[in-house]
Amino acid sequence: MTAQKITPSIWVETTDAKAVADYYLSIFADGRLKEHHAYTNPPEAGGGAFETAIIEIAGMELGILAAGPFQKFNESVSFVINTKDQAETDYFWNALTENGGQEGSCGWCTDKYGLSWQVVPVDYFALINHADPKVREKAMKNTLQQKKIILDELK
Repeated sequence: MTAQKITPSIWVETTDAKAVADYYLSIFADGRLKEHHAYTNPPEAGGGAFETAIIEIAGMELGILAAGPFQKFNESVSFVINTKDQAETDYFWNALTENGGQEGSCGWCTDKYGLSWQVVPVDYFALINHADPKVREKAMKNTLQQKKIILDELK
């Protein structure tokens, strides 16, 4: 039985769920592959192969449906990585944007599959919610000028 009551599931535009799982597991060192299955649709469903996988990354279970190019990601759904410091922010940013990923603005990026991520140091929230309005305003203003969040530039 799964302890996580709600499991996000992503539909990727490939039919190789194992490759997608391996990609995310290469980025999240504490991850693991929990399940992988290959299927063939019956002829009345159009035939064709697809795969599913379930991985656990950063303590979160994530389902992968690799069923081809029928659904596209957009930024209305993203995953936030709360990083402990700038080094961890740099690590995840670089890992997600290399090999076909893309930088966005204000800490947003997309990986090579088109999934949106927000890579955000936890100290960032202390700055944008600071009691001093000058600290808040500087942090917000400088955030709008950044792609990857660089804390030293927000203070």
